[in-house]
Amino acid sequence: MVDVNIIELDVIGERCPMPLLKAKRALNNMDAGQQLKVLSTDQGSVRDFQVFAQQSGNALLASDEKDGVYIHLLLKN
Repeated sequence: MVDVNIIELDVIGERCPMPLLKAKRALNNMDAGQQLKVLSTDQGSVRDFQVFAQQSGNALLASDEKDGVYIHLLLKN
């Protein structure tokens, strides 16, 4: 069963600033309480999403890396 409250954004292969810009655009189209799962290969996305969460008020629930893919889970405020 797919959780409709989790939106997945695949930005694998895209470089800074595109992962963050596309995530911002996706969050703007989401409802409060929904989660955005971002898949990125940009190493800089780790810091970008930490800073973005602090500045935007959206919560960064998790950041992980597996086989060169960075996975960020954000909660829309």
